Amino acid sequence: MRIAILSANPSLYSTQRLLEAANRRGHEGVIVNHLNCHVMIEGGKPSVLYEGQELNSFDAIVPRIGASVTDYGCAVVRQFEMMNVFTTGKSQAIMRARNKLRSLQVLSKAGVGLPKTMFANHPKNGDITQLIHLVGGPPVVIKLLEGTQGIGVVLAETTKAAKSTIEAFYGLKKNVLIQEFIAEAKGSDIRAFVVGGRVVGAIKRQGLEGDFRSNLHRGGNAVAVDLTPHEEQTAIAAARALGLKVAGVDMLPSDRGLLVLEVNSSPGLEGVENATGIDIAAQIITYIEDKIRTDEGDTVGV
Repeated sequence: MRIAILSANPSLYSTQRLLEAANRRGHEGVIVNHLNCHVMIEGGKPSVLYEGQELNSFDAIVPRIGASVTDYGCAVVRQFEMMNVFTTGKSQAIMRARNKLRSLQVLSKAGVGLPKTMFANHPKNGDITQLIHLVGGPPVVIKLLEGTQGIGVVLAETTKAAKSTIEAFYGLKKNVLIQEFIAEAKGSDIRAFVVGGRVVGAIKRQGLEGDFRSNLHRGGNAVAVDLTPHEEQTAIAAARALGLKVAGVDMLPSDRGLLVLEVNSSPGLEGVENATGIDIAAQIITYIEDKIRTDEGDTVGV
């Protein structure tokens, strides 16, 4: 098979591992910078151009779409879908997961445990106070609707600090979520890596001392963990609800049960592979092989 890894940075660990895994299993892996792709829209003949050549010979794509270029990246993925090329991440699912509000709404409907979260359209000062107390009062977590790797996530220790932070974001024309702070997590969470409807690896991430964020990009560390049946089922249900076949599901235990924080549509491989010793990249390529071999690829939809 010819497999394209859509990535704007060919030197990234995840990109290189996927390329190695594809080639090692006898396929032709190719890195394609989706930002340099041109979408040709024509009646009955959708196509993608790359460096002046039409990309019409790929059997599958693995999207690695950065948060800052979600719209353009998903447009390219959608075009491949219309060309009946198999993708490990559907464009709709990536868009759904990237918007924190939309993803939480979908997960809520699916019955997945979630932190209490409020969203409002530029509330007035008194309304902000009410929103803070509706999620349990300070401290509260304030999140930009679109962000990644812990960027745009702030812990406000007091009502005054929360108000100032929210007003600052609104002043920048940014919408935010106000979310309860789960103190008992103590800056740690669990990431389950889901591929093709099953968990293939899991890690516990611990943030730096004094930092409530556990993201490895923020300096946190990770160790391998074995999930309980409930944790595994929750991760699978969350990925399924958002329509993601490859996903990193971030969860944390709380005093009232397991809560899902976020579902990442382009989870990094380095942390989970180093901590667990599991070849996650090979698991993704094997999933592609199985889907194409059995001709059970997802139906095309935009």
